[in-house]
Formats: sequence, structure tokens, C-alpha cells
Amino acid sequence: MSYLLDILSPLLQGTLVTLQVFLLTMLLAVPLGLALALLRLSRRAWVGRLVSGYVWLMRGTPLMLQMLFIYFALPFVPVIGIRLPDFPAAILAFTLNYAAYFAEIFRAGIQSVDRGQYEASKVLGLSYVQTMRRIVLPQMVKRILPPMSNETITLIKDTSLIYVLAMNDLLRAARGIVQRDFTTSPFVVAAAFYLLMTLVLTWAFQRMEKKVAVYD
Repeated sequence: MSYLLDILSPLLQGTLVTLQVFLLTMLLAVPLGLALALLRLSRRAWVGRLVSGYVWLMRGTPLMLQMLFIYFALPFVPVIGIRLPDFPAAILAFTLNYAAYFAEIFRAGIQSVDRGQYEASKVLGLSYVQTMRRIVLPQMVKRILPPMSNETITLIKDTSLIYVLAMNDLLRAARGIVQRDFTTSPFVVAAAFYLLMTLVLTWAFQRMEKKVAVYD
């Protein structure tokens, strides 16, 4: 028990880094994903194709590769040549990657709304923005909660990839203690932390699903 208390402090510090990456990614990727979804449904074909290409690129290449590119290769890109510290580089990579996944979820949710409701909104004199805000998006939210729950839980686990940038997240902190003390106990504790975080997320999404189900 005393050993577990000793390793708890570095693991909690690693958990804090994990949560920071998770929360910042959600804060940035969700609105970006919604904007991309709306752009992909634009009547301008070239805009939709451009966004489709972006989504294909981000979903078709590994997140780890994207992080390594932003951190190591971006400084050598002509014209851009930006060198980012490890934390901003990780946030940028996670945001760009997960925005593509969220965009597809939002797009599917928007397209699942019956077209007749768009026509009804026109009869009522609602603008496109009013139609999206008052009619389409509220219905979309109810339909995308299950896939959003899956992606969000995946995100909390994918944060472990930041170890490639030598960031001291939960998994890297646990691995450092294992290599130091030659015991697998830190991995067990780290697994418990991940399970607890995913449990909280699962509970939160279930609450949201029950809340919106009241209005069905």
C-alpha cells in the first residue's frame, strides 16, 4: 500500500497532462468538426471536395505520423517553417485529426434530418442559419450522441500517443516507474485511471442521451 501511495503522485501528474490534451482537443475539435461538416454540405462543389480531401487525408494517415510531421517536419516546410513546442504540436495534431472524424459524424447527423423539414422552414420564412440553429442541429445532437461517445472514449485512450513527443502523460509516467522499479504495478494503476476516465465519459453521455430522449 505504501508503494502505491508513493507512485500515485507522478501518475496523477501524468493524468493531468492526459486530461489537458483531452479537454483542449474536445474544445477545439468539436466546433472545427461542425464547421467542416457544414462546409462539406455546401452547395459549392469545390468546397465540398476540398473538405472531403482533408477528411480523407486526416482519417487515412496515423495520428502518430501526423504528430511527428507537425513536430519534426513542419519547421522544414517552405514558407511555413513553424517550430512548435511539444504540447502545442500535440494539441494541433489531435485537433486536426479528431475534427475530421467529428465532421463525418456531424455530416451524417445533419443528413439524417428529413428534407421535408428544410422545406417547412422555408415556408415559415426561416433563413438557412435559423433553420440549422432551431431545427436541424437540435435533432442532429440527439442522433450523434452514440458515435460521439465512441470517438470521445477513443480520444481519451489515444492521448497515450503523445509519448512519442516525450510528454509526461499517464502512460509514460507509468512506464518510467516500471523501468525504474521492475514491477508492473504502475501499469495496473494506470489502467485503473483510464478505466475511471472512460467510466465518467460513458456515464456523462448516457445522461445526455436520456435527457434528450425525453423530448422524443
